[in-house]
Amino acid sequence: MLQTLALRDFVIVDQLELDFASGFTVLTGETGAGKSILLDALSLVLGERADSSQIREGAHRAEISALFRIDPQQALHFNHWLDEMGFPTEDGGQSLLLKRTVESNGRSRAFINGSVATLAQLREAGDQLVDIHGQHAHQLLLKGGAQRELLDRHANHMDLVSDVTKSFKTLQDSRRRLEQAENAGQDIERERERLEWQLEELAELSPQLGEWAAIQSEHARLANGAKIMSGCQEAIDVLSDAENSVESTLSKASSNMSALAEHDSALSDISQALETAQIQIDEAVHHLNRYLQKLELDPGRLSEVEERMQALHSAARKYRTEADDLPALLNETEERLDALTASQNMEALREKVKQEEAAYLKLAKQLSQKRKLAAVDLGQQVTAAMQDLSMAGGQLEIALLPLVEGGAHGLEQIEFLVAGHAGSTPRSLAKVASGGELARISLAISVITSKASFTPTLIFDEVDAGIGGAVAETVGKLLRQLGESHQILCVTHLPQVAAQGNSHLKVSKSQAGDKTLSQVSPLARSERVEEVARMLGGTTITDTTRRHARELLEQN
Repeated sequence: MLQTLALRDFVIVDQLELDFASGFTVLTGETGAGKSILLDALSLVLGERADSSQIREGAHRAEISALFRIDPQQALHFNHWLDEMGFPTEDGGQSLLLKRTVESNGRSRAFINGSVATLAQLREAGDQLVDIHGQHAHQLLLKGGAQRELLDRHANHMDLVSDVTKSFKTLQDSRRRLEQAENAGQDIERERERLEWQLEELAELSPQLGEWAAIQSEHARLANGAKIMSGCQEAIDVLSDAENSVESTLSKASSNMSALAEHDSALSDISQALETAQIQIDEAVHHLNRYLQKLELDPGRLSEVEERMQALHSAARKYRTEADDLPALLNETEERLDALTASQNMEALREKVKQEEAAYLKLAKQLSQKRKLAAVDLGQQVTAAMQDLSMAGGQLEIALLPLVEGGAHGLEQIEFLVAGHAGSTPRSLAKVASGGELARISLAISVITSKASFTPTLIFDEVDAGIGGAVAETVGKLLRQLGESHQILCVTHLPQVAAQGNSHLKVSKSQAGDKTLSQVSPLARSERVEEVARMLGGTTITDTTRRHARELLEQN
């Protein structure tokens, strides 16, 4: 549940820290006092888009933070999510702190438990904590797909809906591949023939990985064999065989230095260096001799290498690639030909479509069965609620209209049908319900579907607009009842609803110099009487309105 909401320099709020209780909390205040500001701030900290206009005039930055107490039933799942996302836990995993800042340049930053977060992560956390029913929630009922989603969410079918959607997409992809294969005709056949010819030619050439570099090196050695042999022999002569070779000269110098080092130890390091040089020259001569023994001039092998190089070079030029890349081209050609052959296997493609159709229908029929049961249940519950909302005899039916070929959301379209009074035939909600009826039906649906919601905090923002009298009292009772299992926050203008609250917050505004500031105060019992009286009587509060206000509060 939401424990604390803290605002600094947000719209017309200078600084505010507000604690919330469990159960049903009402927020009231005169029009323009700033009731919606609290919900705007909460929406922002739950991941809504930010705007620099939300910063209080004269300030440079707005800050909003919300502290939530995590329900024990949610803790295990939520803490696993935090760990998976790389966020720390707070208070042993029992608390969660969301924070949002908005700068004057329009930039904003988000934080979860003190660590920087993305807006997507903020929204994902918020979706598990708070559900906001806005002022125009009833209008959403008229939009395509909203009725279907509402039914599925109420019945907790969303995982099955997701499986149906994935299965339908897979089926559509296979259908598209089959259609493309059937329509491709000669173009596909020509491409297949080209790939077969290319594969045959490359397979015959059989280029090997790393072959081009190796054969270039071998060619350089064979082509310059005589030059290499002559150069090596010349080096051996200079180093060892000549009359004044390096080896003999260095040997004399090493012997002299060794004798001198016996008289002066400072020459020992130089003597050792000369000995090391002599050893290294001996090794070099030895290796050169062994190399020359193995080196042979092989014109036949040189011809073979040159012929292979020419074949690889020609193939690379023909296929517009590098010689080094010919082995990869061979593999790619083989894979493309296999894929093309498989895609042209009409029987295999048709069988795949058939199997995926069966898989889709199995899932979709499961969903249809669950929807039928859920539609009856939700229809009966909303119909019962309508009797208490000045719609006696009215009823809501939820129709499942078959789709011939099915779709991404199943085998049917969902449509809410309403009869406003006894004896009338249920017809489409969009065509029958007036604005007031639609608002009442939407409220009934919101309350009933929220009972099954796993979201701990539910917010209703003036969803009771357009109703009054006994209906308003019923709405208040419904929300109070819902507050027994959820934390409910409701912004309302109706005294009958406000009187039902377990706790009451009043939003007001005042002038501080040339600035307008908004404040929120929890009301004690006597203060609630005055506020409910104001809601009943407007600007003039009389003893009669106060008495009526006490009566409303005492009934609860």
